[in-house]
Amino acid sequence: MSTTPRPVASRVGATYRVQVRPGFDLDATAGLADYLADLGVTHLYSAPLLTATPGSAHGYDVVDHRAVNPELGGEAGRRQLLRALRAAGLGLVVDIVPNHAGVAVPAANPAWWDVLRRGRESAYAGWFDIDWDAGRLLLPVLADAPDALDDLKLADGELRYHEHRFPVAEGTGDGSAREVHDRQHYELVSWRRGDAELTYRRFFAVSDLAGLRVEDPAVFAATHELVLRWVSAGEVDGIRVDHPDGLRDPAGYLARLRAAAPAAWLVVEKILEYGEELPSWPVDGTTGYDALAAVCGLFVDPDAEADFTALDTRLTGRRTSWEDLTHDTKLAAATRLLSAELTRLAALAPDVDREAARAALAELAAAFPVYRGYPPEGARHLAAARAEAGRRRPDLAGALDAVTRRLRDPDDELARRFPQFTGAVMAKGVEDTAFYRWSRFVARNEVGGSPAHFGTPPAEFHRFAAARQVRWPASMTTLSTHDTKRSEDVRARLAVLSELPGRWADLVARWTARAPLPDPAFAHLLWQTAVGAWPIGRERLHAYAEKAAREASVSTSWADPDPVFERAMHAVVDTMYDDPELHAELTAFAAEITPAGWSNSLGQKLVQLAMPGVPDTYQGTELWDNSLVDPDNRRPVDFAVRRQLLADLDGGPLPPVDAGGAAKLLVVSRTLRLRRDRPELFTGYRPVPAHGRAGRHAVAFDRGGAVAVATRLPLGLARAGGWDDTVLSLPVHELTDLFTGRVYSGGETRLAALLATYPVALLAPTPESVEAAS
Repeated sequence: MSTTPRPVASRVGATYRVQVRPGFDLDATAGLADYLADLGVTHLYSAPLLTATPGSAHGYDVVDHRAVNPELGGEAGRRQLLRALRAAGLGLVVDIVPNHAGVAVPAANPAWWDVLRRGRESAYAGWFDIDWDAGRLLLPVLADAPDALDDLKLADGELRYHEHRFPVAEGTGDGSAREVHDRQHYELVSWRRGDAELTYRRFFAVSDLAGLRVEDPAVFAATHELVLRWVSAGEVDGIRVDHPDGLRDPAGYLARLRAAAPAAWLVVEKILEYGEELPSWPVDGTTGYDALAAVCGLFVDPDAEADFTALDTRLTGRRTSWEDLTHDTKLAAATRLLSAELTRLAALAPDVDREAARAALAELAAAFPVYRGYPPEGARHLAAARAEAGRRRPDLAGALDAVTRRLRDPDDELARRFPQFTGAVMAKGVEDTAFYRWSRFVARNEVGGSPAHFGTPPAEFHRFAAARQVRWPASMTTLSTHDTKRSEDVRARLAVLSELPGRWADLVARWTARAPLPDPAFAHLLWQTAVGAWPIGRERLHAYAEKAAREASVSTSWADPDPVFERAMHAVVDTMYDDPELHAELTAFAAEITPAGWSNSLGQKLVQLAMPGVPDTYQGTELWDNSLVDPDNRRPVDFAVRRQLLADLDGGPLPPVDAGGAAKLLVVSRTLRLRRDRPELFTGYRPVPAHGRAGRHAVAFDRGGAVAVATRLPLGLARAGGWDDTVLSLPVHELTDLFTGRVYSGGETRLAALLATYPVALLAPTPESVEAAS
């Protein structure tokens, strides 16, 4: 392992995401610096570092923008991390959260506490997006019982409700707790009223996260001062912006941020729908979900789409339309989960009947084809939404026309707020609901992806990658994040099912008959999840099943759990472990498809790391990782194992593919090191076609010197007899495969020889051969 200090990176070349959190704080993160430098990244990419709600496991609920979270080690911990990174030659990318702040513990958030105490007279009243004209500020914290306020106490000059504390306005503290409560600027109400009656904008439907008004220059300055000070001091090289769609004016915000940090690498968590382009913002790109969708789709056989559609129809007894499903889930999100926000929007159209305005705005949001419209495409998206809403609700034609006219006026308050609503409707209706209901083939149910697009043909991928190289060469690429529904390796194994549609249909029919569940669509999701993550601990699968079923909100839900269904669901999970015959069959099938899953994993990882963009590696995924949705993907990572395996790779024998993930670590480290050490080999993009009978099973591209080669659809390749006569036309000079060390002379190169050891290859010219060729 290298111990020589390296020069500190200034431009971001590759990142490694660490979920800095209580239990793995800044000091522990500092201990990774040497390992990450040896892995080949240039920057640590950290979860949010500012003070968050006490005990927060993620940091996206910032309560104080003036200080580093003391639960992470505070300023001393940050300084220690910087020293470690600099000694290893690494830089730092930080995650910031401009859209919302944590308000679950009011006393922890000084600004929110002051607003509760002083109301609209507070110096911080303008920080939060509160509708003061609607009455008192509603806080949905009470039990859903008519006598819940009987538990309210008055103590130490504060109101107390069980573990919750609230301030008391000056001069209002005399009398009973109920009397004092009734004099406050806020009103404590049932948690069930939160979705319907809140008077402040939230993050999606999370009442514990209150929207911030960073469009106000004073709020921007106060909430960004510390992070921008780090940038100015050269202590931060990059910024990841969380959820810009939630802001009132994302373009204006990003222009202000860019002006304050002109040299920073700036990426935004903008979820793009299939075919959607990132607006021409002053940023370096997205956080990579568009790349994730394209890369993972490469390893799915599109020819299996009809088979999986037929299977889904047989299992559920109906033909499900993705368009109709998402319309319904988005409409439900708009009218139920986000009812409070919808009411506030409808009030901005007083010329339209209130209920008609609500219905029209909800239909437009349900029909809106992207998260949020931006000029110039926004007008086209609004027109498409109006046409679809009119088709579904011709009875609302008048109201639709009236509100649509308003939405076309960029200076109209309704037009300014509606885009914040459509993004939330899309996120809650699709990501957090439809992705759990549509179980035709869950490998494609991923953030930034479209399950309706079954796979990505190589030609489509090459067009996508070439366009990125031209327009967004510094945009992030990723395969796993803290927000993905399942890890990259689970998806890679599930992709194998697309090569075995008939076999999978038979197994699912047999397993669902042996362990029936009243919700057949959810049962299919559950069996796919088990196969994709197997072997997985029983408790992890139970936890996933409960979260997934409640998110789907068909047979049970978070608001109203159905104990009968959930007992049946947990019984199915237990059957997977306790029924000897079923357990053996499940285990055998998972083991059978695992080698092809490994091939897909290595292929998609190489493609993601080598394609145009700044590649990110999510913590732990440099080895095989079978994580599921959050919080499963935040489990502790055994870095000691990874550190030792990486040391063993340097100078040791080539690991077999099944050696505990060492082959994936080889692919990750060798690709990242090449990008770091020889960036001149990654300045272009050109597809490299494969010629021969098995040509469709190869995807290859030349990045301007470095050539990446990956295998796709490995079972089909084996059934066809292997690579046989298939060849690649490589540059005519000596090339070394960074994974095996073998040297190739270029020209027509047989894939059977090139991919004899691993299903992937990364070829780079020796400096001498480049010089000789020139």
